[in-house]
Amino acid sequence: MNDAPIEAPSGIQTRELLVSDYPLIAKLWAEADGVEIAEGDSPEEIGRYLSRNPGLSRVALDGARIAGAVLCGHDGRRGFIYHLAVAPAYRECGIAKLLVGECMAGLRAAGIVRAIILVAEDNPGGHAFWLRDGWEDISGATPMARDVA
Repeated sequence: MNDAPIEAPSGIQTRELLVSDYPLIAKLWAEADGVEIAEGDSPEEIGRYLSRNPGLSRVALDGARIAGAVLCGHDGRRGFIYHLAVAPAYRECGIAKLLVGECMAGLRAAGIVRAIILVAEDNPGGHAFWLRDGWEDISGATPMARDVA
């Protein structure tokens, strides 16, 4: 695993993802393969997530245009990365790797030693990306969920 800093592609800047980015981020997610918008993805809920995990979620910008975004947070023990998406015009130039690298650096700074992602079974391109980036399948574990409310 190589976690050396990644240089941003020419013209691309990154910063903390803000709740005010939500309208454009939601559009990016809706158009992205492998990103499922769920009941926990309203502006209010994303705002709460960002408040609980300041500075960890990231956005890549080309001027005012959003080129990519990712949600990142932790529970004090494990890190979690969600909804990594890069706009089609910006794919294959290192933006996804850059955003994930910034997430991992933020998690390390928070004292987190392991991160987890969920990759949709019908997203082979996403699965290949994560494997290339040093992630591994968790054998013997099945993700499960239950509504709280």
